[in-house]
Amino acid sequence: MDMTWVTERVALGGGIWNARNMEELAQAGVTHVLNMQIEFDDRPLAEPLGVRVLWNPTDDDFLPKPVELLKRGVDFALAALDEPEAKVYVHCAAGVHRAPMMTLAVLCAMEWEIEAAMVLIETRRPVVDFADVYVESVRRFLESRVESKPQSSN
Repeated sequence: MDMTWVTERVALGGGIWNARNMEELAQAGVTHVLNMQIEFDDRPLAEPLGVRVLWNPTDDDFLPKPVELLKRGVDFALAALDEPEAKVYVHCAAGVHRAPMMTLAVLCAMEWEIEAAMVLIETRRPVVDFADVYVESVRRFLESRVESKPQSSN
């Protein structure tokens, strides 16, 4: 299985594709899968193992990604990580563009600074290629989170 642990509870990588690989993920402690690939739906592979999957199909077309796409994935991952034993696997087909983009959004939502999160991800998984347009999509998503937080009145 092409999987890289970025933190103790968040991994990223390439496609799962078959039941054997899904079993390997489950044996590694993965409880939630955030599938960014448009090419394949993991849900039928995960169901018998009790692994929860969000299929968040995303084209790897080097076009800006909507805030809603990143929000859906981040909400899923953060809700999963609220469970103390949960581990999340974020993937696309190759683990080079889409999954790193989503992993970056998840880490930043967990209070990581974007540059530090990028360094961590690239250090752990050297094949990652952060396309500028995808990093800008994450920045827009993060800005939308700040704008939607209620302002305190002092």
